[in-house]
Amino acid sequence: MRSTRLPGKIFLEVNGKPLLEYLVERLLLVKEASAIVILTSTKEEDDLVARFCKSRNIACIRGPEEDVLARYFIAASIRQPTAIVRITADCPLIDPQIIDEVIRAYKSEADKIDYLSTSIVRSYPRGMDVEIFSFEALKKAQELATASDDREHVTLYMYRHPDQFRIQNKTSCTDLSRYRLTVDTKEDFQLIRHIIEHFCPANSSYTLADIVALLEKKPEWVKINQHILQKPIRNV
Repeated sequence: MRSTRLPGKIFLEVNGKPLLEYLVERLLLVKEASAIVILTSTKEEDDLVARFCKSRNIACIRGPEEDVLARYFIAASIRQPTAIVRITADCPLIDPQIIDEVIRAYKSEADKIDYLSTSIVRSYPRGMDVEIFSFEALKKAQELATASDDREHVTLYMYRHPDQFRIQNKTSCTDLSRYRLTVDTKEDFQLIRHIIEHFCPANSSYTLADIVALLEKKPEWVKINQHILQKPIRNV
């Protein structure tokens, strides 16, 4: 809720529904994951997130606002998963099929992978970011990470230290990195709203391929947020 560039963005509405609800609907289509847990902070502003989860019977675990790595470790310690899939709330268009592909890729070589991501080398659009990592990798990062940016960005310590973690990147067959499908600014939201309004409610299971086909027909939409630069990670 305290996003610096677009405060309250997860509850911005399209067709009368908040972006967070669209994200949850997408995640419910994932076949390979066993459960959905929403992690939020203990700040008063995020009581709204907790109420959203309660009203929809979704597990919600709260922790420190800045130390998101600790928040994940708290949640994992409670839930005891063998692996954790991380989807950030600014990805309301996330393709469930991509999530399933990443989980299957991880499962097939779980004994050889600590961390698998679609975004170490970017070929998928920003907004289609999927990460999966073992509980043991999370525990190790929790113990070793001390820099504030490593604590804030959860998996940053893992992929900054390939000497300590077995890391793999999942690459798209086609380079689609030119598209920006995340929500971080008002321009991002404008594009996301256009896409959701086009597909929903008639087709809520649209895929990344469907989005790309739409944007090829609507090149003017791509220009809406083409100039937006991703907020840099602090090096402190």
